[in-house]
Amino acid sequence: MLIIHKWITGVGIRETDELEEGCWVNLFEPMPDELTRVTQTFRLPPTFLTDPLDKDERSRVELDEDDNCVLIVLRVPYHDTSLDSIPFITVPFGIIIAPKAVVTVCARRTALTTEFTEHMRRVCPPTERYRFAFQLLLYAALLFLRNLREISNAADLIERDLHKDLRNESLLALLDLHKSMVYFTTSLTANQIMISRLSHMRQLNISEDDLDYLEDADIEFRQALEMATIHSNILAGMMDAFASVVSNNLNIMMKFLTSVTIILMLPSLVASIYGMNVPLPFENNPHAFAIIMGISFLISFLTVLLFIRRKMF
Repeated sequence: MLIIHKWITGVGIRETDELEEGCWVNLFEPMPDELTRVTQTFRLPPTFLTDPLDKDERSRVELDEDDNCVLIVLRVPYHDTSLDSIPFITVPFGIIIAPKAVVTVCARRTALTTEFTEHMRRVCPPTERYRFAFQLLLYAALLFLRNLREISNAADLIERDLHKDLRNESLLALLDLHKSMVYFTTSLTANQIMISRLSHMRQLNISEDDLDYLEDADIEFRQALEMATIHSNILAGMMDAFASVVSNNLNIMMKFLTSVTIILMLPSLVASIYGMNVPLPFENNPHAFAIIMGISFLISFLTVLLFIRRKMF
């Protein structure tokens, strides 16, 4: 889908139907004809629009000196409700700084562009290309931080449930959150490297004021990376702890069942011995059955006391 935003003085960003100079073009789930239209209108390298559509594209900065275009590819969080397992993933998001416009392209409709237009429509016009692009980077970092807090809250709820009952569903949900944290940590590391390289590209002629916005984005990405690393370590430790609890519970149950088996085996052992066709004590005693059963239960009772003393139950 192709959405064109135009800056109106005193109003802010509004949608329009015409591709014109100084606009912001937002492409998500684009059709081939939309890609061709934008490419031909602003004379962009075709790969600048197609590369961010690759789901495995890494974060990077690419400069096309012939067309005077800059491609910024970063990974942004995406909450995919169609997935049954991993709640949060990251997808490539491309920001193209062209001479006459700013173009964003992504294979999914992410919260980055939709919420950016709602909450930051009055920040700066797309004609201030670098500042506008760096504002998008800043909001991407804030989006990471918000999703990290959501993951942390979900992990806390699952932990409370696991304290009450160790269910497989809760453990699997915890594993899915840990997968999301791995995606976030990897993507944030790549994004931070990309921003560091972007800030040192002197051939872009970025003004000092615009570099301040880039530095703000860098700070937020560093904070998000530290937060993601901490939560990832906590989730990993939590999963190891609950795995140890499950293993310990299994050991306790096996020890209990083994003790019960031994106790039940003792009367059977005595009964088996007295079932032999050989001369045995008390065979001529009229109270032989009661004496033998009493001895059997006495042995079992003493064994129970021994196991209790050794904390086998």
